[in-house]
Amino acid sequence: MDKKSSTYLLYVVLHILLGVGVYFFTPISKVYGILIFLFGIYFVVKNKNANNEVLMVAAYIVGSEVFLRMTDGNPNYEFTKYSVIVFVLMGMFYSGFSKNAIPYWLFLVLLIPGLLIGVQSLDIHRLNIRNLIAFNMSGPICLGLTSIYCFNRRIQFSQINKLLMYMLLPIISTTAYLILYTPDLREVVTGTGSNMDTSGGFGPNQVSTILGLGVFILFTRIVFLSKNKLILLLNIFLIVNVAYRGLITFSRGGMITGGVLILVLIVFIYLNINKTGKYKLSLMLFFVVFGLLFTWFYTEQQTGGLIGKRYANKDAVGRKKESSFSGREVIAEHEIESFIKNPIFGIGVAKGTEERMEIFGETIASHNEITRMLGEHGLFGLFGLLILFVTPFVLYLNNKKYLYLFCFVAFWLLTINHAAMRTASPAFIYALSLLKVKLDEA
Repeated sequence: MDKKSSTYLLYVVLHILLGVGVYFFTPISKVYGILIFLFGIYFVVKNKNANNEVLMVAAYIVGSEVFLRMTDGNPNYEFTKYSVIVFVLMGMFYSGFSKNAIPYWLFLVLLIPGLLIGVQSLDIHRLNIRNLIAFNMSGPICLGLTSIYCFNRRIQFSQINKLLMYMLLPIISTTAYLILYTPDLREVVTGTGSNMDTSGGFGPNQVSTILGLGVFILFTRIVFLSKNKLILLLNIFLIVNVAYRGLITFSRGGMITGGVLILVLIVFIYLNINKTGKYKLSLMLFFVVFGLLFTWFYTEQQTGGLIGKRYANKDAVGRKKESSFSGREVIAEHEIESFIKNPIFGIGVAKGTEERMEIFGETIASHNEITRMLGEHGLFGLFGLLILFVTPFVLYLNNKKYLYLFCFVAFWLLTINHAAMRTASPAFIYALSLLKVKLDEA
């Protein structure tokens, strides 16, 4: 076994043990969360970001976000987004940024009017304005700054795979924790709604999102980095377990997103390899597809057929549900109405949450970043979204060998449509699509 494979195996084992350790002694999570940040600072300062250490550390932090949230390891709920911002600013200090990243400076400027309106119009007596503003703005600001740092930054394809590995490792810890946390499915799975009992006692939507991303990363490792049978079998074992844990959250968005990313990557690879490569890829896909199909049918058996009904949008007795989006379309409709009534500046950041509190009597945050940007930022939000949509494809014209570009954009787009920017992952993954990737020499 070569050194890279043995190192990967060691990292996987250590992170499985981390998940087990946190389950039995939760305070470890708080120490772990602080150590990630402190070691990251040391790592970047020591190396002065000579080999994109900033991206490696940020990737690891992004991968750990949901694990830390579900185990109360974060000093602050938005700790991951703030940390990513700190590290990309360090990266700019050591390595600068492209002068051509003007679109993302403009994106940040376009956020200001909605922010000012929100601060001035929110009811300070009813709401915690600071937390609401942070909840809604930390994601876009993280995306903007990380995009400025990544814009046309040169990086080797092997480094992209390395940072994806760092992102994967805490997801493996999450999976190990979930295996121990989840009770007998027959006791907790009684319907087809998202299930907190199978999601570590945390939000199923966020857990599904990060596990779906983990499935995709493991697929890339199976295709590109399984150099021997042991590592191949390990990665297949991991992808089956991560996919199973993602499915039984009963939150569809993250798992569907993971599946779409895999399909996008397969199509891109097939269009860019010769017949011999296609044969080898097809052989690899056979084992992966077999493993994932086994996972699906096993999940069906374990849930008494409820997982199939969930993905068919049916209730426990097989009746078609009225809503295909768990009621999220009501929130989206409200945000679109806000845009129509206030098309120029929007209603202001977090004002939508306040209005829904008045209408529905409870705090309901947006699940769709696109409609939120329109409703709360108006035409400024629309122009900001256009920048985000168009720029990666313009860069692709001179970056056509970047295998993951479309996958990363797809992850961002699909995730912000079902989970908004609750986690740092869509912001960070989107920014990775802007890197200028050079294929490693054979």
